[in-house]
Amino acid sequence: MSAIEQMRANVGKLLKGIDRYNPENLSTLERYVETQARENAYDLEANLAVLKLYQFNPAFFQSTVTAQILLKALTNLPHTDFTLCKCMIDQTHQEERPIQQILNLGDLLETCHFQDFWRNLEENAELIDGITSFEDSVRKFICHVVGITYQTIEKWLLAEMLGELTDSQLQVWMSKYGWTESEPEKIFICNQEESIKPKNIVEKIDFDSVASIMASH
Repeated sequence: MSAIEQMRANVGKLLKGIDRYNPENLSTLERYVETQARENAYDLEANLAVLKLYQFNPAFFQSTVTAQILLKALTNLPHTDFTLCKCMIDQTHQEERPIQQILNLGDLLETCHFQDFWRNLEENAELIDGITSFEDSVRKFICHVVGITYQTIEKWLLAEMLGELTDSQLQVWMSKYGWTESEPEKIFICNQEESIKPKNIVEKIDFDSVASIMASH
């Protein structure tokens, strides 16, 4: 068992029962958040427990740890983890740096303003220090959105949406998702019409069923 797996198991035991709300466990849980960031692991339940303990014990609030939790939640888009975490942070703290900057980044991603996201991130690059593979995790989410939205896309636009990638970097992501350059400077994503499969729903209700329903009223 690796160190991170061992830590996950220990924290899992810690979170069972009443002990999950014991503030004495905060330092262990905070170290676990830092380990997740460093080792590119993720444990939403443990991270929500940290935020809940901060709600119960405002004096123990750590903006650095909260920032890491929010950034890790962003790496798990399109799941709703980011919104869950955001709802557990007091409004006053939401308006503080660096939390406000991260919430802005989240809004840009969730509203698919990808070019603005990368520009904003470049201006606040220190935010993701220590968050292993953050940018590639975001690119996976963007590729997911592209995959369900486009049939074809301009090559320059895709490169911009993925963070101003070079041609060779873009090829890596195209290969990963099976996208091809169907004609010069145009990327074929998929045939959206083929991916939408209509389903015919037929309901059969016999006369006896209707009669019994009518009789009961």
